[in-house]
Amino acid sequence: MSASVSQNTEIKNMSLFKLGWPIFVQSLLSMCLGYIDTIMLSKFSDEAVGGIGNANQIMGFLTLAFSIIASATGVIVAQYIGAKVKEKLNEIYTVSITFNLVLSGVISLIILLGCNGIVKLMKVPDAMAPYARDYMMIVGGFMFLQAIFDTFSQIFRSNGKTQIGMIIAIIMNLVNIAGNYCFLYGPLKFLDFGVKGVAVSTTLSRVFAVIAAIIFFIIKIDGTISPKYLVPFPKDILKKLLKLGIPTAGENISYNIAQLIIMIFVNSFNSTVFTNTKIYCNILSNFAYLYSISAAMATAIIVGHAVGAKEEDYAYTKVLRTLKGALLISVAIACISFVISPLTLGIFSRDPAVIRLGQKIMFICIFLEVGRTTNLVIINSMRAAGDVKFPTYLGMASMWGISVLLGYILGIQFNLGLTGIWIAMALDEIVRAVVVHIRWLHGGWRGKSVVDKLAQA
Repeated sequence: MSASVSQNTEIKNMSLFKLGWPIFVQSLLSMCLGYIDTIMLSKFSDEAVGGIGNANQIMGFLTLAFSIIASATGVIVAQYIGAKVKEKLNEIYTVSITFNLVLSGVISLIILLGCNGIVKLMKVPDAMAPYARDYMMIVGGFMFLQAIFDTFSQIFRSNGKTQIGMIIAIIMNLVNIAGNYCFLYGPLKFLDFGVKGVAVSTTLSRVFAVIAAIIFFIIKIDGTISPKYLVPFPKDILKKLLKLGIPTAGENISYNIAQLIIMIFVNSFNSTVFTNTKIYCNILSNFAYLYSISAAMATAIIVGHAVGAKEEDYAYTKVLRTLKGALLISVAIACISFVISPLTLGIFSRDPAVIRLGQKIMFICIFLEVGRTTNLVIINSMRAAGDVKFPTYLGMASMWGISVLLGYILGIQFNLGLTGIWIAMALDEIVRAVVVHIRWLHGGWRGKSVVDKLAQA
């Protein structure tokens, strides 16, 4: 036990850079996993790009069902370790993996059998619909692989082993790139699989990721996943995971539902220019907050351990210090992205209309980034401290009241199109950022540690 305590003390006192840089690389590579498909297919077919963009939007929403347990696992494990309590960790590991495997298996089956209806519901343009269906049927049919990996990833991070996720992400990208090349341009091109080949490559990369995650867990984590921890079934653990996880994932669920509605707005214009510009600008703008994501996740690990150890003042100061640096860097990257956007958009498309519209969107992204960075850092830390309900309620009110409603008014009623929709999304992020920053300063997140409640279970 003493060795474990020593290790956990080190996690709380680890530098943000040491925890964060592997998360940065993993986030970059994980993001690239989907974007590589888009880039390689952009030379193949514009309609294929739009189809995969819609499919990823849909599947991204469905993955939130199992992120409920994964995110709760991360919070509970970090606080348990910070509090130097290990008695129920093995049960938590086992219940998390088992529950997510069952849930994601059901979701995979739903996607496999219902992808046609889902594509119609999303109003995917006819030219893009076949590609969206093909991609969803293969990648979505094996969604359970992503669920297992996401849960393992949270376990690794909460144990301070952030470099493991980075290593696995490297493996995933190498497999995906090699597979895409073989199916689209290499020795398997004669099969004429196209989008199906890209989907197979993505799925194979996740197979390798799960295998690697299991091996790393056995070697690097002081814990066990075994059916013996399910007999008798620990209902108390599942109940606590759901109680914490549902509000924790609620903000993300609300965000993704809102994004699905916004995608329907964009698709309603029946314009390949609008649809593909949204996809390309999402890719480019995401690079602006990569640092913020990694810094936010690393800080959340530290906050979880600190709150578990009853050191809330330490957590308070750490978050504010992280926020200053994250804002400076992410906004600087957003400005650079706007300046070079004619070149970067040209990587994906040579259509002048796409590039002109994309430049306007990238300018709005500068302002959006201020709000989004603040939300990433503070909301992740609030969750890690056990303050899970407030971000959910705030997110639902802001996303639907500003992002969706105002997006409809500006984009469709005022005929500002994609520009109006993006202005609404930026205002949504900024309003939420102001509110959560005030809450962090005033300490509304304090006194919400889950360790004492769970230890009594």
